[in-house]
Amino acid sequence: MTTTTERGFGRTTEHREYDHRENTAMQRRFDVATVRGGEPLLRVTWSDPVTGAHGYLVVHTLVSDLATGGTRMRAGCTMSEVEDLARGMAAKTAVFDLPVGGAKGGIDFDRKDPRAVGVLERFCQAMRPWLAAHWVTAEDLGVPQHLLDDVFARLGLQQSYHAAISRSTDPQTTLRRVRSALNAPVPSGFLLGDVIGGYGVAQACIGTVKACGWAPADTTVAIQGIGTMGGGAAWYLYEAGVRVIAVADALGTLYSPDGLDVPALLDLRDGYGEIDRSRVPSHVQELPSAAVIATEADILIPAAISYAITTENVDQVSAKVVIEAANAATTPGAETALTGRGIPVVPDFVANAGAVAWAWWVLLGQVGTDPEDSFLRLRTDMLAKVGVLIGRWILDGVAPRQTAWDLVAANRSAPAPADPRAVPAPNSGDRSSAGPWDRLSAS
Repeated sequence: MTTTTERGFGRTTEHREYDHRENTAMQRRFDVATVRGGEPLLRVTWSDPVTGAHGYLVVHTLVSDLATGGTRMRAGCTMSEVEDLARGMAAKTAVFDLPVGGAKGGIDFDRKDPRAVGVLERFCQAMRPWLAAHWVTAEDLGVPQHLLDDVFARLGLQQSYHAAISRSTDPQTTLRRVRSALNAPVPSGFLLGDVIGGYGVAQACIGTVKACGWAPADTTVAIQGIGTMGGGAAWYLYEAGVRVIAVADALGTLYSPDGLDVPALLDLRDGYGEIDRSRVPSHVQELPSAAVIATEADILIPAAISYAITTENVDQVSAKVVIEAANAATTPGAETALTGRGIPVVPDFVANAGAVAWAWWVLLGQVGTDPEDSFLRLRTDMLAKVGVLIGRWILDGVAPRQTAWDLVAANRSAPAPADPRAVPAPNSGDRSSAGPWDRLSAS
């Protein structure tokens, strides 16, 4: 049984050619006005007739009749969670000025259950009207891209980006480009589609390091989560000479103050992103999973689950900066507390938006299949954005989230809503009459 609630959306049966120029100023104003606190366009609740599992689709905004956002699976997933994530996707597409709105799918089911693939396939079948024409989805927590693409192939939709691919002037060429980009090998031995999101997070960290004037070799990082996003970030930070001193998975936290051998640990992961403890070097300390939050590191990267940092554990955070690699990693109350303590939080809709930005650059033909083209584009964009966020924090005490909303507003042609978490930094000093953007430009 599927229950659908829609708000202000009339579906079109026509399958029109995709044209990003249809992203009009009116649509942009609509997006920024609703993305912060407005009601989503649509909520769908689905019940699996076989297992009784529940699945959810939330479309927060549409641009050119399209929305994008991954599909996740975890026991305990809720409509509220998916709604928060869809709102975040709308912000990601706006901050990178992508011609698409935001959506999210979620299934309340254990990804390790042998029936999980069947549940995912039935969910996608039920959502087919949206997946065929309006919703571009991709991997997320508990749902790897290759599995999602296998399901789409069985449903006759070829690939999870189908709704956008089918609107291109040459769908088969676009499909080949997407597949080639996703499967392009990179020097790490991984595939580009598997590491690009983590690469973006690593660049957000490096941008923070640069803005703070730190030396990479003297900078320490703790990462919660060692799957696609966290593992990719760990790899590229290690390559950049940053010391990754703690990583956590579902089994616990691995800690070494001198730095972990990230490539070796990544080789010990299983298909669920968990590290084989029987093969971990003896000098590495094994701590509880929650210990990663309290690690004394310069940067803390929550890259595993939503709501990882809450008002209940925020006092344990000792990092100087938090960079959200997981969606909605920090609750509003926790972020307010961190900002009040002088700990800036680089929000998820900037820090982990590299994967969605890259996917749309590939779809639109703005990057080719050479990984170096993609790395250069993402590195340039991410360093610039994070430099502005952290620079404004240092100069004017404005929380990174508020500055990120200003970037959204600049791209969506409407004033940014005030964010209650954007409280001044302690001891931020006097403010000149010049605007923050002028001061950053002059620096």
